[in-house]
Amino acid sequence: MDINTQPQIKKSLYKDFVEVTKARLAISVVFSTIAGYLLGVDSWSSQNWFVLLLLAVGGYCMVGASNVFNQIIEKDLDALMDRTQNRPLPSGRMTKQTAFILGSILTILGLIILYNVNPKTAMFSAISIFMYVSLYTPLKTVTPLSVFVGAFPGAIPYMLGWVAATGHFGIETGTLFIIQFFWQFPHFWAIGWFLYDDYKKAGFFMLPTGNKDKKTALQTILYTFWTILASVIPAFGFTGKLFLSKPAVVVVVLLGVWMLYYAFKLHKEMDAKAARKLMLVSVSYISLLQIVYVLDKFLR
Repeated sequence: MDINTQPQIKKSLYKDFVEVTKARLAISVVFSTIAGYLLGVDSWSSQNWFVLLLLAVGGYCMVGASNVFNQIIEKDLDALMDRTQNRPLPSGRMTKQTAFILGSILTILGLIILYNVNPKTAMFSAISIFMYVSLYTPLKTVTPLSVFVGAFPGAIPYMLGWVAATGHFGIETGTLFIIQFFWQFPHFWAIGWFLYDDYKKAGFFMLPTGNKDKKTALQTILYTFWTILASVIPAFGFTGKLFLSKPAVVVVVLLGVWMLYYAFKLHKEMDAKAARKLMLVSVSYISLLQIVYVLDKFLR
């Protein structure tokens, strides 16, 4: 092998790893987990930095593994869509066997690392990967209810951080779960809307009515509203140690109004541009919400 080609090969392998594990998605999930951990931790010490490192690496391994197995299952369907046809598996740059080995290694590593945080963290991670791969993925071509099923593993990371910090599941973790659970619907319906034609090629059913219609847009508005309501629940003082101050509630509500505005805009304009904007705003909403929660805890 020409020594000059080695850097290119390494770069190509790295790129394929990033694509097959969906690095941007995995990092955003890890961000949610870290936010949940910061909310759950009582006191800070040097040990917390080590736990954060374990959560980041173990979390990436588990999310990455889920995405690898997802792409193995959907290899032929990905080849039909413009957005996904150049991924490592449908393009032929990576075989199913190689991807399966990679996914298995990531799963084992992730479980070992997260078990060393605490057993419940590893258990919820295992539940998440099972639901995403074995339930959500095959249901995408069967029923729009796949979004409902997928909302469960999608909502686990935020609460997972709290479990990692405290070692138990309670009202706090349930609240964090509910917030991210409701958020999944307007987020994924917005994606399903602007990628409707591409998804249709693979037979994916992502919109609640199956079509880009007023009923789908209305449900998007309603679930955005439920997301806002869930996000302010900690302000009322019955969610244990999870609490929001009045200034934080104002910021959270303003963020919610921002997202709700674009949900209404989708209902009015009914086009892919409005759906894409809602998707982008929804990503900003959940990230900023988590930052507000964490800052409110440490600044008040």
